[in-house]
Amino acid sequence: MMRTVEAIIAELKNIADNPKKAMEDYKSETGKGAVGIMPVYCPEEIVHAAGYLPMGMWGAQKKQISKARTYLPPFACSVMQSVMELQLEGAYDDLEAVLFSVPCDTLKCMSQKWHGKAPVITFTHPQNRKVAKEAANVFCREEYALVKEKLEDLLDVRITTRALQNSIAVYNENRAVCREFCDVAAEYAATIKPSDRHAVLKARWFMEKSKHTALVKELIAAIKSEPAKAFTGKKVIVTGIMVEPYDVLDIFDENGFAIVADDLAQETRNFRQDVPADADPLMALAKAWNEFDGCSLATDAAKPKGQMIIDAVNKYGADAVVVCMMKFCDPEEFDYPILLQEFEAANVRNLFIEIDQESTAFEQVKTRIQTFAEIL
Repeated sequence: MMRTVEAIIAELKNIADNPKKAMEDYKSETGKGAVGIMPVYCPEEIVHAAGYLPMGMWGAQKKQISKARTYLPPFACSVMQSVMELQLEGAYDDLEAVLFSVPCDTLKCMSQKWHGKAPVITFTHPQNRKVAKEAANVFCREEYALVKEKLEDLLDVRITTRALQNSIAVYNENRAVCREFCDVAAEYAATIKPSDRHAVLKARWFMEKSKHTALVKELIAAIKSEPAKAFTGKKVIVTGIMVEPYDVLDIFDENGFAIVADDLAQETRNFRQDVPADADPLMALAKAWNEFDGCSLATDAAKPKGQMIIDAVNKYGADAVVVCMMKFCDPEEFDYPILLQEFEAANVRNLFIEIDQESTAFEQVKTRIQTFAEIL
């Protein structure tokens, strides 16, 4: 008997809201633990190929920061403040290791000031990836090879080429299913609320990917089993690092906004493209990174993100773009004036709101979204 859309979303939301339980369940099922994945753009496939659970580390909603102030400057983004606070409280002590990419100054700082029990593995993505592609591929592959070697030592496992290739296939299938879900959610905008969409995509950070794939496939089938209802609200695309706490997404829903596509580091940017086929899986992962476009944390002097969002506006018939700016995210803030110019030149209506995971008051965001809804 087919489960309801509501039941499947509730299961995924429960996982998204309880990552520690998801980790404990995985350990009880497999006998192996989890490796922390600091946002963003770590080669999770290497951890997966070792048989361990890659566990996303995105902080906590409405987490009050106190201890972290000792180690991070007040202008560090709230995601990093929250993660630092949690690790100082021991929330990540059960992880086998923590994997850091360091595309911004705050992540570099975090990797050097980590005080948790789990050992840290740090690697660097090439900054010359768009101007010296072959050299960038070789450099990135070598960084991933070091990650693999360090994981093998820490976890006492051997990560084979075949295991890596299998993991890449598992992840590519998950990416394809997530892209399909996003398109279905856009078509069924009257059914899938912004908070539902977010929960489905956030859960993938805390699940073994083939299990997430199976659940999302089940969800897509359940959604498609009913005809799409007419949507009478406004369709928007969100861009930024993340849209949390849930209160912000609820404000979208209350004002008749449906999220028909996103350009978020926590969501679509992670499954926008597949890892290409290559006999050398580490080189395949390196090429995937160097071909990746559209994130302020991924160096590219051409700055293609604005046009990519404008193309999505046209594809999905969106009424507007909502820029969800993570407070104190320097790379995103640096690119915002470029985005704004491009949106205005293309006559794309847009709204700027500030995202702060620590926030517990949302009156300003609510007022801005209400006003914007009235003029659309």
